[in-house]
Amino acid sequence: MVAVVKKDKVSGDSLGTGRRKSSVARVRVKNGAGKITVNDRAFEEYFVNESERRLVMETLDHVGHRDKVDIFIRVSGGGTISQAGAVRMGLARALVSLNEENFAALRADGFLTRDSRMKERKKYGLRGARRGVQFSKR
Repeated sequence: MVAVVKKDKVSGDSLGTGRRKSSVARVRVKNGAGKITVNDRAFEEYFVNESERRLVMETLDHVGHRDKVDIFIRVSGGGTISQAGAVRMGLARALVSLNEENFAALRADGFLTRDSRMKERKKYGLRGARRGVQFSKR
């Protein structure tokens, strides 16, 4: 399998896009001191729950780049857990763009796999996606 490399034409930053449910995260990675910014806010300020932060940081820990890169994230749509999953995938893609040797390790442990579960659309004649109206005998 071939790794897709996306770089910014002007600055040379590594780019990655991650999606989960209805969330989309655009991640930009460049060499630095380990600063993470999400929607112009601090990482700990945006992702308040420890589980969400751990979901994102395990990608960096897996390849050992926790204090070696600065990360700028734009995320929109969905809830915070879904956004954290989208950031995780986008960050993995950006790390592959930064160094292609990361591809095998990230691919093997599922960091590059898209979680494609989405909310099912509402159907006509039904109250929701599958729930019909209640039957009335009289």
